[in-house]
Amino acid sequence: MIRMISSTILATEGHSTFSLLVPAVPDLIWGTVAFLIVAIAIYKFAWPSFSATLDERADKIEKGIQAAEIARAEIAQERAGLGEQLRDAHREAEVIRERATDNAKTIVAQAQAQAHSEAGQILEVARRRIEADSDAARRTLHSEVGTLATDLAARIVGEAITDSALAQRVTDRFLDELEAAMIPANQEA
Repeated sequence: MIRMISSTILATEGHSTFSLLVPAVPDLIWGTVAFLIVAIAIYKFAWPSFSATLDERADKIEKGIQAAEIARAEIAQERAGLGEQLRDAHREAEVIRERATDNAKTIVAQAQAQAHSEAGQILEVARRRIEADSDAARRTLHSEVGTLATDLAARIVGEAITDSALAQRVTDRFLDELEAAMIPANQEA
């Protein structure tokens, strides 16, 4: 392999026109012409469609950015609207709670008033019943005490009182005196 490299170097030393870095003039001319033809063809045919594709892509990107900005603005508006709706819902809930509290207070007050009224009626009925029972007991006691007093007076005197009007007057007078004696005794107690 060393031999091959040395023979290539020796061969190149004999021909001074061959250079690895500088091509021959005809190759340089034909290469330049071919390059220009390819460059012009690309510039005429491929570049417009490539440029159009780049412009389309730039337009799509720009439209996407605008759509994103519009969507961002809509989202911000919706958030603001939702925030306002949430605040309205909180206010409405507070109003409903206040109404419910007021209704509860009203219902409690009405129930208390009705309970007081019913209690007053029950007390009044009980008082009337007690008065009626007391009057009935007085009448019964009055007639029984009158009968007992008449019987007692008859035993003491030894004769039966035949006049019922007289017996009634004596009995009433005795009971009145007894009641009059009972009232000061009750006041002292």
